[in-house]
Amino acid sequence: MSASTTPFVVSPGAATRDAFGIALRDLGHSEPRIVVVDGDVANSTRTEWFGQVFPDRFFNVGIAESNMVGVAAGLAASGKIPVVSSFAAFLLCNAYDQLRMSVAFPHLNVKVVGTHAGISIGEDGPSQMAIEDFALACSLPGFTVIVPSDEAHTHAAVRAMIAHEGPVYLRLGRPKAPRIHEAGSSLEIGKAYQLREGSDLTIVACGLMTAAALQAHDALAAKGIHARVLDFPTIRPLDVDALVRASRDTGHILVAEEHLAHGGLGSVVAMAVGSHHPCKLGYVNLGNRFAESGTPEALMET
Repeated sequence: MSASTTPFVVSPGAATRDAFGIALRDLGHSEPRIVVVDGDVANSTRTEWFGQVFPDRFFNVGIAESNMVGVAAGLAASGKIPVVSSFAAFLLCNAYDQLRMSVAFPHLNVKVVGTHAGISIGEDGPSQMAIEDFALACSLPGFTVIVPSDEAHTHAAVRAMIAHEGPVYLRLGRPKAPRIHEAGSSLEIGKAYQLREGSDLTIVACGLMTAAALQAHDALAAKGIHARVLDFPTIRPLDVDALVRASRDTGHILVAEEHLAHGGLGSVVAMAVGSHHPCKLGYVNLGNRFAESGTPEALMET
């Protein structure tokens, strides 16, 4: 999607978990090596849609995330393309050691899909809110980390993830995501997407915060402040060139993410900008605290 001057109008699309389920099922027809390993939450992660069409390539290992990752690693070592899926908090936190030693260390071709990420799952509460998953995934050597902002980019992300050789973490959400990118849009791993032009500052965002960044752009424009908006669907590898241009052109970067302050998109942006072209940085995130149970709307506003 090219940069636009049209005001952003919120138009709810599918949840990114739903788009993932559809894209994965469709890819199953053309890529027979895809197999799915799920932790007894297929009706929520939407991998059940793949399992309904390809039952011989779908494995439910129960609520045992560590074992699930080990099974996926074995399948990858056998030449399959395993997609291991559960809630992001269960998968990244419970099975981190297995992700580290069974997937990252041997650099196996495992696709790790964490759904229901961030605080936007709402009433489920902090025990199920993955707010540290960027930091955990980015700390795994060799992992690619993808956070699509809407339905169209999720379809593209699934295609890119399967085509990519090596371990990938794909972060998805539960609520409907506003439409940002056009249907059929591509997603290139390691590339940022400029959605709005601006010379006064740059807003860098990912996931659901990208729509919020577009709303902020319009609110700032009404005050005569021109903000560039960059959607970063890939946290690793990072589009350093886009950040250097933003720093040079606007002199200010604000990073918005549904994650803790430390170890997420803001941290990797700060490292890149500090190393290549320092500028003033600001952050919108969860800080150093857990969220609470509440409606997704109320939590996101807070």
